[in-house]
Amino acid sequence: MCSSIPGLGRVMVFLAALASASFAILEDWGEEGVQYGQLGTDVTLPCPGVRASSPVRWRRAGATALPEGSAIQEGSLVLPSASLAFVGAYSCHGEDGGLLHTVSLRLGYLPGVPFVYCRASDYENFSCSWTSSMETFLPTRYITTYRNRNGHVGLCLQDPSLPGTCTVHRSEFWSSYRLNITEVNPLGFSYRLLDVTMQAIIKPDPPEGLVVEPIPLAPRRLHVSWKYPSSWPKEPHFQLRFRLQYRPVIHCSWSMVETVNLSEVITDAFAGLEHVVQVSAKDFLDAGNWSEWSAEARATPVRDLASTASEETTTDARLESLAKEPSQAPNPEPINHSDPLEKMAVLVSLGIFAFFILAAVLVITILIWLRVRKHGKDKTKPSFLVAATHLKALPKAQIL
Repeated sequence: MCSSIPGLGRVMVFLAALASASFAILEDWGEEGVQYGQLGTDVTLPCPGVRASSPVRWRRAGATALPEGSAIQEGSLVLPSASLAFVGAYSCHGEDGGLLHTVSLRLGYLPGVPFVYCRASDYENFSCSWTSSMETFLPTRYITTYRNRNGHVGLCLQDPSLPGTCTVHRSEFWSSYRLNITEVNPLGFSYRLLDVTMQAIIKPDPPEGLVVEPIPLAPRRLHVSWKYPSSWPKEPHFQLRFRLQYRPVIHCSWSMVETVNLSEVITDAFAGLEHVVQVSAKDFLDAGNWSEWSAEARATPVRDLASTASEETTTDARLESLAKEPSQAPNPEPINHSDPLEKMAVLVSLGIFAFFILAAVLVITILIWLRVRKHGKDKTKPSFLVAATHLKALPKAQIL
């Protein structure tokens, strides 16, 4: 994964870390007169400059007696199966009671293999962070190195302001690296080798400048815009894509859309309800992982005019009904106890009566029209008969 000779690469990184760890163990840890010991083992405190045959007395500061089971062997104090209760200051004295040597005992464990996580927030650098796998109770340092596929060995630079992290600068996006994170304390060291590829660990920072705004006259729409994370260089061949999640504040489930643009219009928002919106980013070619979600932004779509008018009508009706409710104060006017059903029956009766009146008027009108029409036909018939009789009485010759 890392090189054509993976075994050799592993050995080279290990030897570099071993040399650095050995130097770290041998160097002074900055505490003069301190001796370190491993918990659960026998710890020996020497009294320098004392002959083995010379009588020596040991004392523990703040205590009247030495820890149980301790023994003096050839001037040295041996503490069996040391526990945290043995931690403290000890001193050895000569036969005359004079002080010969003092030492402060600190106990702990060997380092464990650290947990390491690497991430690239852009395609030019990547960082690794780590945590110890166990509490050692001792001062701890870390040695961080790497080797790329070309065989180059370098330091993963640690920032004192960001403990537990280191960064490899000017890394190659399509390359692979072998990281060595070595944990060192006064008792020894432990390390973890981790193979990483840039395209697998790329994880952009969250997008910035998220803004959500309602769209006028669009009750179900919100306009959302954002910017590239400032840590991501804007290059045409390294673009980002985005996903947008949103929901009404009173709801628990999210809706989600994806886009390659720096803005989006939400078309299915709930009119009049405040919405919360977040956005995250990922490499355009789907390498690595999605970023963390951005900080929330909120906005409320405009209200629908129809629903607003309906609400106003409902409000007016409620106010009117409240106005019609009887007052608690005494009313001198008589109270109308008429039944609404009775009023309805009266209205129905009046309607039926009006219907019959209209029907009668229509029937009378039709009868009058028929009579007038028949009378007209009767007047036309006699004149026709007279003309026919006159023609019949004329001589034939006259007709010819």
